[in-house]
Amino acid sequence: MKFLQNILFASLIIGLASCGDEEMQSSNVTAPSEYQFDRNGASSVSFSGQTTRILMAEELVSALSDFSQSTETLNEMYANMDISGNDVAPFASDALNISTKSIRSKVAASYDLFNTNSVEGAAIKSQIAAWIDAQINEVAINENILAEPGVAGQIADGTSTRYINAQGLEYNQAVAKGLIGSLMLDQIVNNYLSPSVLDDGDNRAENDSELTEEAQSYTTMEHKWDEAYGYLFGTADQSNILATVGSGDSFLNKYLGRVNNDDDFATIAEDIYNAFKLGRAAIVAKDYTLRDQQANILKGLLSDIIGIRSVYYLQQSKLQLDSNLGGAFHGLSEGYGFIYSLRYARAANSTDALFTREEVDGFITALMSDGANGLWDVTPETLDQISEQIAAKFSFTVAEAAE
Repeated sequence: MKFLQNILFASLIIGLASCGDEEMQSSNVTAPSEYQFDRNGASSVSFSGQTTRILMAEELVSALSDFSQSTETLNEMYANMDISGNDVAPFASDALNISTKSIRSKVAASYDLFNTNSVEGAAIKSQIAAWIDAQINEVAINENILAEPGVAGQIADGTSTRYINAQGLEYNQAVAKGLIGSLMLDQIVNNYLSPSVLDDGDNRAENDSELTEEAQSYTTMEHKWDEAYGYLFGTADQSNILATVGSGDSFLNKYLGRVNNDDDFATIAEDIYNAFKLGRAAIVAKDYTLRDQQANILKGLLSDIIGIRSVYYLQQSKLQLDSNLGGAFHGLSEGYGFIYSLRYARAANSTDALFTREEVDGFITALMSDGANGLWDVTPETLDQISEQIAAKFSFTVAEAAE
């Protein structure tokens, strides 16, 4: 297929083959069969902070469907502190409550996109918080009211019940899918895989001399790469990554699994896992050219997930507009969140974001503006137009992503 052909072509351009575990090598660097690295008999892999934030996000998204929650508690889950900056214990897990980590602090916080763009970063953090507030203040208060154009409430989706705002949007889906981009993808491709972060300060010299962080078995550069890995595989079964892909979390790992189940993209999970392993092995071997090649592969493939699922939900929802409006709204709400996440996508071998804020806002505006009532009025023609515009930035077709 076109997608796979372009991936192979890109690999040839950078002089790198993506092969099986036993043969995957470049120069004298060979990737291990699993993402396992040791120093002096101890594991040098650490991504506990990423695991913590994924688990925090899981609790937050789950709590959004509990209409007995207050906006204060939900925002405390988001920030892991109260409005005054005091410590709180909003999570069911004691381990999360005692953590100094938070979701909000890492939303739209990458070096490449937001180091000199704090205004947009702050606006994105606030947008997530606004969706959280609206879930309670607009939707929960109408829990027992049947939704109709211009009125928030419940709507049937087969045997399920969806809860939408006055324009047909599920805020919980906007939050969940918005975090896939603004937290997970942004931190991976625009932060931890960035040369500006990997090579910050004396990182390269310290990695060359294998100078580890205090009381740790890893160098700073190794740890940065591991943190990128953690936002995708941080809650996954580390002994069985590929066989269990998609079951690791409700975020980027889940949708990597969904995309990987499409025959058009059937090697994407293996390609991503192999690139993570080989890039980490390259850091150990001090081969920074190979490291950057793998980082570029990862930036492209991980961004593809967001593009593919954006188009997928628009196209699948189009098929339900006349037969199952609740199902269509559910899919469009997921698509809305994925489109919002396009802001963080990167092209392989590019230092620029794939989409500007203006382009993403334009897609959102088009999706919600076929009439006064947002998704209630959206047309198949609009869904096709947005899908084509998104796919044009990637190497897949609308037809390939839609299946």
